[in-house]
Amino acid sequence: MFSLRGFWRRHRRKFFITACAFGSGYLFYKLYDAHKRRLEVQERELTLQREREEHIKAQIQAHFKNIQMISDTITLPHAMDYLSCRIAEDLDLSELLERLIQGKGQPNTLTNSEKLELWDRLKILSFTKMALSVWATTMLCLYVKVQVNILGRLLYIDIARSLGIANLMENRDVVDREDQQKFLGSVDFLAQYGIPSLVSEMELATKEALKGKQLRYPFNSKALRETFMQILNTFMSTGSPHSWVKYMMPEAIESRTTTSSSVDPVPSDTIGLDQLMAEARAVLTSVEFGKVVETSLKAVLDTLVELMAAKFGGGNLTSGVPLAKLLPQIAHMCPLLVEEPSKNQFIQTIKNLPEVELFCTLLYANVSSA
Repeated sequence: MFSLRGFWRRHRRKFFITACAFGSGYLFYKLYDAHKRRLEVQERELTLQREREEHIKAQIQAHFKNIQMISDTITLPHAMDYLSCRIAEDLDLSELLERLIQGKGQPNTLTNSEKLELWDRLKILSFTKMALSVWATTMLCLYVKVQVNILGRLLYIDIARSLGIANLMENRDVVDREDQQKFLGSVDFLAQYGIPSLVSEMELATKEALKGKQLRYPFNSKALRETFMQILNTFMSTGSPHSWVKYMMPEAIESRTTTSSSVDPVPSDTIGLDQLMAEARAVLTSVEFGKVVETSLKAVLDTLVELMAAKFGGGNLTSGVPLAKLLPQIAHMCPLLVEEPSKNQFIQTIKNLPEVELFCTLLYANVSSA
């Protein structure tokens, strides 16, 4: 008994240390095991979240591509067809050409002053028609993309809600279908209402750019491009900043959300036509859109001048072509600018610009940042 007590007194410190060591080890093991389990749970959750985000990303990319396809195959072709008809009607050069041809075949029918007046009128209207076609085609192509990407983003959010993933999307209201149709229909505003005043303003800019350039004035590729660029810059800078927007969209438009006497009023939490138009106007007047317009116009003019130069052989008008000889080629090229989108080389040029692709992506992802 005494020996046992003596043994305990001599070795109890070792027992305590050993017990503490085992206890601490067991505690650390349990803590480590719990920590490991938490990490495994977190890793599984992160994996599921990544998979979910990848799935949503794939959905967004697919939806974005579908939106661009709708723009290119449905909305834009309709708008371009209407625009082409209006430009042909408001800037019809056939009567001038017929009178000049008649005067050439029957010398006594026109005096020299009348011939010069007709040629000068043909010069102004030919350049006006070309510059207007370049501007209208470029702006209509870009405006359609603005419309469908604004709507596309909002509609995808609506789809996301129905799929139960709205918590990953920002809280935005749905868009009323009737207002969607009116919003997309506003793309015809340019052809329906904007063309007459647009022709007048573009003609004034053309007269300024062609001042002093007689029918014998030699045009090479550089001079031709610079002249059209001068016309467009003069037109775009006329009046207050972004005054050209009035040709693209109405100042105010009726929305069902603001019509108190409507039989079937739209819920107050629904995005209305006035909000869609305000959003589109904000995009059109943004600095980013201005840069895209500038890049697109330059690209279209480069393509146009290259095609015209090729028509004269050699690919470059290095020696220069008299203005009178250039006018028939300009008249021939104008319809190509407003041709059906699938055949329109100029629209394809705009669509393939990296700046346009990036702009559409950012617009679709976050309209407010455009």
